[in-house]
Amino acid sequence: MPNQFSRRQEIRKPAVSSKGGIVAAQSRHAAEIGADVLAAGGDCVDAVVATGFALGVLEPWMSGIGGGGAMVLYRAKENRVEVIDYGMRAPDSLRVADYPLLGDGTVAADIFPWARVKDDRNLHGPGAIAVPGVVAGMEAARQRYAKLSWQELVAPSVTLAGEGLLVDWWTTVMISSAAADLRRYPASAAAYLNDALPPNPQWGVKSVVRLPQQQLKATLAHLAAAGARDFYQGDLARSIARDIQAAGGGLSVEDLASFKAHHREPLKIPYRGGMVFATPELTAGPTLAQTLRLLQANLQPSRGAPDPAAYLAYVEALQAAYRERLNGMGDADGRRALGAEYLAPACTTHYSVVDRDGNMAAVTQTLLSTFGSKFQTPQSGIMMNNGIMWFDPAPGTTNSLEPGKRCLTNYTPVVAEAADGRRLALGASGGRRILPAVTQMLSFVMDFGMDLNRAIHQPRIDTSEGDIVGADTRLSAGALSALKSRFDVEQAPVQTLPLKFACPSLVLRDGDTNSGATEIFHAWSDAVAEA
Repeated sequence: MPNQFSRRQEIRKPAVSSKGGIVAAQSRHAAEIGADVLAAGGDCVDAVVATGFALGVLEPWMSGIGGGGAMVLYRAKENRVEVIDYGMRAPDSLRVADYPLLGDGTVAADIFPWARVKDDRNLHGPGAIAVPGVVAGMEAARQRYAKLSWQELVAPSVTLAGEGLLVDWWTTVMISSAAADLRRYPASAAAYLNDALPPNPQWGVKSVVRLPQQQLKATLAHLAAAGARDFYQGDLARSIARDIQAAGGGLSVEDLASFKAHHREPLKIPYRGGMVFATPELTAGPTLAQTLRLLQANLQPSRGAPDPAAYLAYVEALQAAYRERLNGMGDADGRRALGAEYLAPACTTHYSVVDRDGNMAAVTQTLLSTFGSKFQTPQSGIMMNNGIMWFDPAPGTTNSLEPGKRCLTNYTPVVAEAADGRRLALGASGGRRILPAVTQMLSFVMDFGMDLNRAIHQPRIDTSEGDIVGADTRLSAGALSALKSRFDVEQAPVQTLPLKFACPSLVLRDGDTNSGATEIFHAWSDAVAEA
């Protein structure tokens, strides 16, 4: 019987090069908005803010002002790297007693295999919402480095929301994947479903279907005029808290008012004569550091491209580092957790920016699950995160649910300098699949000297499912044979849905030439150079 992968599709998405700035994002339209800001004389950080708000409107299932994240910034003139952490945290008003375990041995039917909570209160709905950080993070970056005003940078997203969400096949697929829970909440159902069913694009060449986003437009216009702190301390904060509490959630105005983004020193990870700068603390940055230490010791780069021994080294380093991570989390059964995490897709977006002066940014933002909590605030039209799901609802672990606690995340945006002087800003979406993708992309550039066009098309492995190794069907016969001799290998095609590998977006600077690339099989992603 012929192998189902015997006929291969050849997909190419060439990297973009320019002497000017470049934005690489999971939505080409959002990348175009960022590139326009660069062309108008904006700094890298101006493009970060404009692109970030645009992504929240264009792909509301991935991120938005109801979510959180982190960014790594490189400032060329000062030759300095810093991290802005705006990750979500549990509300101070949270009551652990509101999340009783069923106690019947069942596990949660979403990303993490926690013991199941009554009514799945930690998975979706108003009780699943952690304090969001995106607005605070964008303003922290803008105040520090941007050339344009807050109003100017939020304005493009106001225009986008006024146009409405374009319904194409990808929009339909993403809404369909969450429709069963979106229909639980009236404002969410009204925004994204028609008679409780997902919308569909029309067949006509000029036919266009759009979902109105008028509430979100009004909210973004208000935010542009009132300023970022209104989200946390003003009329918008009161509206958000009122909607959540009316629906049975606990997040309060006081929870919002106490939130702050934090400037942090990056992890500095020496690697192969260069340096990788990653997010510290409650991200996958520390796990990346351990992975790269193991690769530094055990990977002997061959010329040109990874050989079978390199892929074996990737698997060994990633699996060892993740075992250490899970032990640190207090998970007594790391293999079970790894294998069960992908019961549902993670909801994240990553974008990377480089400007004409060599300033760079790697930015990862998330709602956690697809459409986060599935709860859209009725008055402001904001899709809220389900960050409470990051916490183990069982007591007594290092990651157990507690009031005010910061969320432990899997994202890891990085900036790196290779031994040859090239600089790279990189990250990905895809939950635990992020770390393997970021590790291999760094290796492709820093170990094998690849440019972005070669790196983005180089086949990868994935180790996010414990002992099972996912192997791109495009890997060489020698690499596949070597992997199968040591591990339980499942061959997987690079495809749009279901995604078997993470979706990286990255930029690189070589001398005064910039380049950008994104995952070749993501439906909307692309790198765009300023005109």
